[in-house]
Amino acid sequence: MSTVLSFVIVIGILILVHEFGHFFVARWTGVGVERFSIGFGPVLLRWRSKETEYCLSAIPMGGYVKMVGEESPLEGGGSAAFDPDKAFALKPLWARFLIVFAGPGMNFVLAAIIFSIILATVGRPVWPAVVGRVTPDGPAAAELKADDVVTAIDGQPVAFWEDLDRAVASSQGHPLKLTVTRGTDKREVQITPRRTTVRDQIFKEQREIWDLGAGPKLMPQIGAVNSDSPAERAGLRTGDAVETVAGQQVFTPEELMQAIQKRGGQTFEVGVQREGKPVTLRVTATTVKEKSPTGEDLEIGRIGVGIVTKVVRYETYNPIMAAGYGVVKTWDMTILTAKGLWKLVTLELPLSNLGGPIQIAAEGERQRREGLGSLALFTAVISVNLAVLNLLPVPMLDGGHLLFFVIEAVLGRPVSLRKREAAQQLGLVLLLLLMVFAIYNDLVRIDAFKIFR
Repeated sequence: MSTVLSFVIVIGILILVHEFGHFFVARWTGVGVERFSIGFGPVLLRWRSKETEYCLSAIPMGGYVKMVGEESPLEGGGSAAFDPDKAFALKPLWARFLIVFAGPGMNFVLAAIIFSIILATVGRPVWPAVVGRVTPDGPAAAELKADDVVTAIDGQPVAFWEDLDRAVASSQGHPLKLTVTRGTDKREVQITPRRTTVRDQIFKEQREIWDLGAGPKLMPQIGAVNSDSPAERAGLRTGDAVETVAGQQVFTPEELMQAIQKRGGQTFEVGVQREGKPVTLRVTATTVKEKSPTGEDLEIGRIGVGIVTKVVRYETYNPIMAAGYGVVKTWDMTILTAKGLWKLVTLELPLSNLGGPIQIAAEGERQRREGLGSLALFTAVISVNLAVLNLLPVPMLDGGHLLFFVIEAVLGRPVSLRKREAAQQLGLVLLLLLMVFAIYNDLVRIDAFKIFR
């Protein structure tokens, strides 16, 4: 029930904000609104104002704003039984464009507001400049060790690891003088960053960065334990901070994940800190088949846990800076979403990465368990995804209508009603196929087809 409730709340907020965008700009430009509906299908609740009927419908998979005179009677798309001053189709092109764009536009605004509020109230997670893994043949190998604390770079104080990252990234390969504390000793060392090729964590694309050959010490923490999983049977608990796997120290969530993945079918010890005390547990990883982001078949180990980074502290922004960073974060998420969609279209990413409502519901419930802040951030991310998807130039979506408006601006006349209807029918078929495929992927992920075996 809680999973369904989380899904309905998240999707309901996104639909309400999206449709309110259409509604508000329609009223602002003088267009009459006959119906404002959250959801499709049978109407559960309805109430009426002087002009508009407001509805809550049974299927929470979308909504709509029905405007007066959506099709011009001159094209055979409606009757003349309405006030021409309030007809959508008779409004100037700029007004119609704004009305349609306002839906996804409000989803962008919602995401920016959520990011801003979180940054101003909770803050962003930050970690001290404590050294974790040191690459044996890297530039820092002779100068740094695990647990060293970097307190200054070229005389400038360092508060967090991100300060060190920025200094290295902007060094352009010039030597850096680091002030380092090791235990009770304090010393200065000089290290020259080198150009290194790495893969990003999302799309596994190669890029070049300046690197010291040393990473941060980010304590991996168990964020969730699946029911009846190897982790649960071994005694792992949510909140355990993982220090070692099979006797080897792990410094980041990525290292912990990789250590588990390469031990499919094996039994090994996991050392954790629990309520300030060291605990050692023995866990047996299962082996599962999975496709890599590039489509390769892999066999990897799983123990049934969600892995997060243990947050040492949060750093808040003042409201003005938070608002600015909220907009930047929304823009970054928009670019990331558009890039992911392009990679799916060009098959650089396998279509098995495509998720549907079941995956959204499951992830929403997981975020809810981690706290209201996590659920709010998840809502912001989905809001950006919804906005970008709606702006795709596909008939039936807002982006399809915007494309017709662009064509109208170029030609000096609207696309004929017959052509628009044909395009919308094609768009509907494509969207239905996409939805069916996404739900199929969701069912495959949870192995729902096992009931037929």
